[in-house]
Amino acid sequence: MISDSKFQCRSCDSPEGKLLLDLGLQPLANQLVRPEDINKPEPKFPLRLAICRSCWLLQILDLVPPAELFSEYLYFSSFSDALLRHAREAAERYIREFSLNEGSQVVEIASNDGYLLQNFVRAHVPCLGVEPAANIAKVAREKGIETVVEFFGQSLAAKLVAGGRPADLILGNNVFAHAPNTNDFVAGLRTLLKPSGRIVLEFPYAVDLIEHTEFDTIYHEHVFYFTLTALKVLFERHALSIFHVEHLPIHGGSLRLFAGHASAHPVEASVRELLAEEKRKGVDSLQFYEGFARRVMEIRTSLSELLANLAQAGKRVAAYGASAKGSTLLNFFGVGHQQLEFVVDRSTYKQGRLTPGTHIPIVPPEQLLAQQPDYTLLLTWNFADEILEQQKAYRQKGGKFIIPIPSLTIV
Repeated sequence: MISDSKFQCRSCDSPEGKLLLDLGLQPLANQLVRPEDINKPEPKFPLRLAICRSCWLLQILDLVPPAELFSEYLYFSSFSDALLRHAREAAERYIREFSLNEGSQVVEIASNDGYLLQNFVRAHVPCLGVEPAANIAKVAREKGIETVVEFFGQSLAAKLVAGGRPADLILGNNVFAHAPNTNDFVAGLRTLLKPSGRIVLEFPYAVDLIEHTEFDTIYHEHVFYFTLTALKVLFERHALSIFHVEHLPIHGGSLRLFAGHASAHPVEASVRELLAEEKRKGVDSLQFYEGFARRVMEIRTSLSELLANLAQAGKRVAAYGASAKGSTLLNFFGVGHQQLEFVVDRSTYKQGRLTPGTHIPIVPPEQLLAQQPDYTLLLTWNFADEILEQQKAYRQKGGKFIIPIPSLTIV
């Protein structure tokens, strides 16, 4: 049980919670520091992961107001080739399978810089983005994508419907876990959806997180870590039905969930099969989650020892990926500019800034080849294949990558 007795599940309101992992005080993972602000106070917040023992929803205990997290945001989806390809393939599939045309309406929640909706624009399918970060919405609008700068929920959904914008298809990639009031979010989905419409959500899969020790997926923006077991009851509470589910490799393991109004679409075998698999694994019991914290500490010990040995041997080490994942790992493991000379990142919005909490300079990827550190810690390990291919020249000259998760590997 959680010792302060203040647990209240954000889905089912149960007071029965169990603390699984305490990552200490962490800065906001996407609040990169400007060099001129290095001496200013940097806010840090507790980051603790717990499980509801009633509906088995994984969630963090300590909330940061969404406006503080997302009003100015530095994560632009279009800097990942793999993500752009994933988005294009998904959009083409939905247009084909759902027979979307000029008379349809697609709404994407957390539409970022338009990396997904641009595919619907090209196909002449009407679409609307909902994006709370004004700086990112501006980029999407410059691509010709109509974008509303607001947080999604029941209120906005009702406003869109009243304005004649009910949706045939609602998309949400890596946003569902970010909405602290998950009941309001799901109620908004139901309100916005046409009677025969479909909802398609993608998000990191909690079973992969636990089984592969993907603790760096945990940061303040990710309030929830979903299993199908926990989501089934949440959707049913709002008269929605999950009718199909797909397990994807992207982001270290994600679920793509298809839902609609209750009885609007027949429930497919994929739902029954995944529910049965989760039952076999024991996601509705504490036993499945035991050992997670211990495995995290084992990775921390292994990486700390490796970096100490490399320093002793006079080896130079950098990092790849000024990501939110990287922020969690670096701050919890206590790895900073003493161990890492710099971090490279493809995003021009991040270059020239410093990593949160650890204050490591962020530079363009070309610096790997220019400075040729002996080792590079791959913080964006979820895009390992793409990055290793891009950095072929660095590797051919002898550079090695350290992949920290699911277990320490050098390639």
